[in-house]
Amino acid sequence: MFTVERTTKATPDEVWDVLANGWLFTAWVVGASRMRAVEPQWPAVGAKVHHSVGGWPAVLDDETQVAVSEPGERLVLEARIRPLGQARVELTLTPTGQGTRVRMREDFFRGPGRLVPVPVRQGAMWIRNREALNRLVYLAERRTSPGPNPSPTPRPTPSADHRESLRS
Repeated sequence: MFTVERTTKATPDEVWDVLANGWLFTAWVVGASRMRAVEPQWPAVGAKVHHSVGGWPAVLDDETQVAVSEPGERLVLEARIRPLGQARVELTLTPTGQGTRVRMREDFFRGPGRLVPVPVRQGAMWIRNREALNRLVYLAERRTSPGPNPSPTPRPTPSADHRESLRS
């Protein structure tokens, strides 16, 4: 897997709060353009966020599922990235004396994305994931800084009709 890391002044719990709010997924994941739904169990193992990737008119609906969830420490996701396949994304949070070291590892495990030569794949993922970590850190630090809205973003509650459409 290809690794990127960044240190933040936010605590592991503050970073986890951003990861645990599935509605913030498109705010830090590069390429995800909109959220369609977040299953209520997120970020428990097996739970999914339903998102879209790309820009209009080339928008594809995809989903990302939790494979491992260790609150405040580690989150492993299996992301559908159409048309390239599926990638495994591992985020680890390690406390430091000043905050948290956030490490992100990603690589394709299924689909044609695995056929892309490693140096090309590694370069593209490094650029994408470096920006994703920047966004994640900014969100976590924003929640800890004084200002007009330091409290966590409330999670929208999906309607019963919307939850029913996810089961179909």
